[in-house]
Amino acid sequence: MKKIIIFGNSGSGKTTLAKELVEKYSLPHLDLDSIAWENTDPPTRKALGDSASVINTFITSNKYWVIEGGYSDLLSLVIDTASKVIFLNLDIQMCVENCKERPWEPHKYETFEKQNDNLDMLLGWVKEYSLRQGCFSLLAHRKLFDNFEGDKVEYNSNIHSLK
Repeated sequence: MKKIIIFGNSGSGKTTLAKELVEKYSLPHLDLDSIAWENTDPPTRKALGDSASVINTFITSNKYWVIEGGYSDLLSLVIDTASKVIFLNLDIQMCVENCKERPWEPHKYETFEKQNDNLDMLLGWVKEYSLRQGCFSLLAHRKLFDNFEGDKVEYNSNIHSLK
């Protein structure tokens, strides 16, 4: 069994891969989107310590797990406990296409229509990946991946099923 961290740009397939791993290996799953934001309009990030507390509870409550998200600041808090790191470093256009085809994410949006209302903003965000600074950037993800000394893999194309 594994303790797996998955990260990459929005639309890279993090949630899809996590769900596959959860189903295949019966692993608990933590989607960092679900713990990183205050329920405000517009949404604002929770304090790092608040999210860290939830992550700590999750990893101490589960022997094996999958954690996924684009938050290198949160992932850096637990990466040393991971047995495997997966960096989904897809071409920007692939991420854009994946976003356009993504199914409704009820844990993020009340309706599929509300999710689609946010699509233009999301596509703009995806396209800025290599230009962004901070915890959601390609640079931060590259550093996180390169500094991890354990079992790791980087994918540069869509993963449609586990081998």
